[in-house]
Amino acid sequence: MDNISFQIIIANPSHKKYSSTITDEMENSAKARGTGIAKRTPEYVETKMEEGKAIIALTQDGTWAGFCYIEAWGHGKYVANSGLIVAPEFRKYGLARKIKREIFKLSRLKYPESKIFGLTTGAAVMKINSELGYIPVSYSDLTDDEAFWKGCQSCVNYEILMSKSRQNCICTAMLFDPQAKKNNTEDLALRDDFKKEINLFNRWVRLKKYVMLKLTKSKDSINSFFL
Repeated sequence: MDNISFQIIIANPSHKKYSSTITDEMENSAKARGTGIAKRTPEYVETKMEEGKAIIALTQDGTWAGFCYIEAWGHGKYVANSGLIVAPEFRKYGLARKIKREIFKLSRLKYPESKIFGLTTGAAVMKINSELGYIPVSYSDLTDDEAFWKGCQSCVNYEILMSKSRQNCICTAMLFDPQAKKNNTEDLALRDDFKKEINLFNRWVRLKKYVMLKLTKSKDSINSFFL
């Protein structure tokens, strides 16, 4: 198992047979982490495969190992690399990083002028994003496309998002801007900070979740008192 190798390729219609496995694992992974996720159907994933807007990882014997896809918003002004997932048995091989790099390259190829953004609760994903040139931003820097935010409705944290007028939530927003100046020292310093201590970001995510959930419960308690 230690010598395992992967095919990391652009997904196509021949990979539709993995769609249910992929969406099931997305949901199971979110539940295991105790975080929310915008749910996707197998049919939606299959559409991404048909459009050539997804990366899939397979073992040499054809076992599904990982997946990620592209979504475009605001008439292509913004792009998101969504649904990054690795099968549990293959999570110690650096596969998430490899898939993320490939989907990032595909996004830059298909949408060279677009800003690429992501919303995530995973410290590991934040670290990978940082290595690719993303920086943390406020939600107001993301797309205002209603279709994107509508996708958050299936997330367990949607109530928190709306209570914050879509300006904050459990997820951390990150953005890659192809027009931004290269080698910005502030951005590089921030990316170095990601590399120093990934546990720091794990603690930050837990703290953010605790504070927001506590504030939501407190608000509900106050409202119920006056009803």
